Order: sequence, then structure tokens, then C-alpha cells
Amino acid sequence: MSELRDAAMNSKAWPFEEARRVLKRYEKAPPEKGYVLFETGYGPSGLPHIGTFGEVLRTTMIRRAFEVISDIPTRLICFSDDLDGMRKVPGNVPDREMLMEHLQKPLTSVPDPFGTHESFGHHNNAMLRRFLDTFGFDYEFYSATEFYRSGQFDDVLRRAAERYDAIMAIMLKSLREERQQTYSIFLPIHPETGRVLYVPMKEVNAKDGTITFDDETGREWTLPVTGGNVKLQWKPDFGARWAALGVDFEMYGKDHSTNTPIYDGICRALGAPAPEHFTYELFLDESGQKISKSSGNGVSIDEWLTYAATESLSYFMYQKPKTAKRMHFDVIPRAVDEYHQQLRAYPEQTLEQQLANPVWHIHGGKVPESRMVVPFSMLLNLASVSAAEDKETLWGFIRRYAPDARPETHPDLDAAAGYAVRYYKDFVAPAKVYRAPTDLEREALVDLRTQLLAYDGPAEDEALQSIVYAVGRDRFDPLRDWFKALYEVLLGASQGPRFGGFIALYGVMETVALIDKGLSGELS
Repeated sequence: MSELRDAAMNSKAWPFEEARRVLKRYEKAPPEKGYVLFETGYGPSGLPHIGTFGEVLRTTMIRRAFEVISDIPTRLICFSDDLDGMRKVPGNVPDREMLMEHLQKPLTSVPDPFGTHESFGHHNNAMLRRFLDTFGFDYEFYSATEFYRSGQFDDVLRRAAERYDAIMAIMLKSLREERQQTYSIFLPIHPETGRVLYVPMKEVNAKDGTITFDDETGREWTLPVTGGNVKLQWKPDFGARWAALGVDFEMYGKDHSTNTPIYDGICRALGAPAPEHFTYELFLDESGQKISKSSGNGVSIDEWLTYAATESLSYFMYQKPKTAKRMHFDVIPRAVDEYHQQLRAYPEQTLEQQLANPVWHIHGGKVPESRMVVPFSMLLNLASVSAAEDKETLWGFIRRYAPDARPETHPDLDAAAGYAVRYYKDFVAPAKVYRAPTDLEREALVDLRTQLLAYDGPAEDEALQSIVYAVGRDRFDPLRDWFKALYEVLLGASQGPRFGGFIALYGVMETVALIDKGLSGELS
């Protein structure tokens, strides 16, 4: 263990770098609360999405890294801001007219349009928990409604009333002059209508822990700040939650980064040290636009998992979290193959290399063996040339290429074959565009066909790649033009696999037949 800890303390992998920052908080003394607390937040106005997955996954990676370098116990809390007022009716739910009657009510006071839970907030919280449980995350769930109403937040809310002017000073600097006139950190929940009110305060009584305000009709009310009668505006809520729970680490997207001094300042004004932060870059769609829940651009969790296993998504999330990345369907095959490349490399690596390998962080150090004897990109090309309708078609080729492979012994390969057929049908088949060969390309294809017909060696990648290479070497400069021609004429794509490996998998005589079709114009 000491060797692992020593290596982890020097690892440049970002989860270990973040873990060391958290540990530095307690280099003089361990936490009084007895553990280090990691937190992620969730706004339950909509269903959990790929950003939620990424936040919990990355936080979990840092938590695991921390547990290698320290013996201090850890907790991970997923906090749902379900006392927030419903500002608008989501477009993807039933019974929207009913929901319109409950605008501005806390989400846990809005009836569930699906009819399965006691409120809309409870429904979305259940979706979040099922979502996180599906991926096997180790977490504790906290509801803001319960947190406020149970009294767990009362001490910090009283302190917020006592230090109201200091917290308001932090907030007012960030607001436009017009908003400053009516802003308050406290949002009362109307005792009769149940709605969350955005109204100015007439008085904040620090001694009694109460607020006084007029509602929309001009009627005056005085409410205690405790017991769930009042909630905090979202920015003060961020900092106050950190103070109340003793949060040590929270990550969030770059769109929150300008608010970090506000969150930290409020946390400190309430008498607690601010946590460590990690700001990640947002995901972009194919055209470089920010991925948005409301516009539905980019790739959803369900869509990714339609075409690839969870681990490939975890691999994509691990890569360069502080760099904006385009997240669209074309990245899925590459993520699958790179994940398995890292799995295959892992057993032969030094401990330092293993700790820098994404698969260590994806699997918490318990790294499985890759049984993917055929790359996913190759399976896609195989599905394309064979017009596969099901994964059994691909297994016919796989068994010949790797006689020892079976669905039972190679479950990741079996699953990948199914994903490949699905991906081929939805993305490859509609986009296939074949072309006729040029005169030079035709000459090369005829030569390749002749050499393959005469080949009597084993169907091995390297031997067949040498033939393909030799055919193109004397005719094409640069040589990549030859491979581009193979892909465009025979596969209907602008890029493709290592062609010798493709021939070994698809079959020598089958490739000859494919070349015949390309030469005769049957493909184009």
C-alpha cells in the first residue's frame, strides 16, 4: 500500500492532483467532522442528463484518488435543490396545463404529472437516484426540502439573518442597479399560496431570526427564517450549503466560474472555510455550440448507451476535463477503441503508468481484462460491407478470425457487435457514399485483387497489410491517398480501418469479391 500511496502522491493524473489539494486542507489536523465531504448538486426541474453523470463520475474519481493517498474517511452527497420554485413548465412532461397552475411553487409541492410520486420534485429525485444507482455510484442523497424543513439548515439560516448585511454586500456587487433595489438573499414561501416569493424585505430581525415583507397583494407577513418557511436565493444557497454541511470539494461547469468568489465569500461570511473547486469545461455539439438540455443538441446518456458501453462514456468524461470537447455521435467509436487500447496496455505498465491510465480511474484500480479481439471500428466496417442485420452476422466473421472467441467468453466483444450493428444502421448506412475508382486506383485495385487471389498464407493482419502497402507504395504519393481510395471505393466512407486487418477479418476471397464489385460499379 505504501508503494501505491507514494506513487499516487506524485502522479500527474488530474484526479490525484485534485485529491492532493483536498488533502492539503488537513495537513495540520484531521477534519473535526471526522470525514472529508465531496458534494455534487442537481437541479430537479428536469430529468438527469449527461452533465449530471459527468459531474458525479469525475467527483467519484477524485474521491477514489483521495482514498489512496489518505486514511481519512470520505462521503459523497448528491444534493437536490428541490425546494426551488418551478419557474416554467418543462416541454417534455404530460398534463402541462395542470402544472401551469403551480408555477413558482417548490418542486416538492407541485403535483406529479406522471402520477407516480407525491410531487414532481419527488418524481425527478427518484429518476436521479435510479440514474445514479444504474451506474453503481456510492453516494448519499440529500433533499433541499427535507434539509430546510427538518431543521438541519436552521443554524446557518439564523447566522444568515445575523450576518445579513455582510452577505447582501457580497451579492449586491454582482447585481445590476435595478435588481439591487428589490434583492434579498431570503425567498419567503407564502404561508397560504405556497409559492416562492421574490420580494424585497421590510425587515430582517437577527435577534428573533425572522423576516418581514409584503406579498404581491400588499399584505404584510413576518416569518421565521427556520423550519422551511424561507429558502435562500440560489447563489447564497450554494455558499450556505457548503457552510452547513462542511463541504470540502465541489465541481461545477465553467458557466458557474464567475460566481465562485460569491459562493466562497458567503460560505466564509457564515463562518466556514470555502471548499476546493474544480471547474470543468462544457461539452459542445458537432457544430461547436454548447450542449443544452432544452435544445436537445449533442448526445444524451441514453443515446450514448444505445451504441456503446458505459465504460466508453466514462473514458470520454475522463479525458481533459478542463478542455471543451465536442460530444457527438462520431466520437463514440473512437472512445470505445481507445478505452480498450488502454485496457490492453494496463497489465504491462509500471505502477506510475497505471495510475496515469484512465482505466485505473474508471474502475477504481480494479481493472478488468479486455476481450475485444476485434476493434469496434473494424466491427463497424464489417457491419457495413456485410449489411449486417444482427450481431450473429458479425460473429460468423469473428469466429473465423479468432476461433477461440465466443459470446460467453468474450462478453464485451459480444456486446460491441450488437452496438456496432445498431450504430451501422443509424449512422453509417445512411451516410455511405461510394465512388468509382480513377484509372490509377483501378490499376492498383486489379493488382491487389491478383495478389490476394495468389495468396496462400495465413489470414494474418501484418502479412496482408504488407501486400496492401506494397501495391500502393509505388503508385501513390502520399501513400494515404491509396488507403483513402480503398475506403471510398470499397467501403463508401472517407476513412476506415487498417486494411490488412480488415481483410483478415472479412476474408481474403470475400475481399476479392468486394473489389470486383467496386471495379464493376456495383457498389457506386
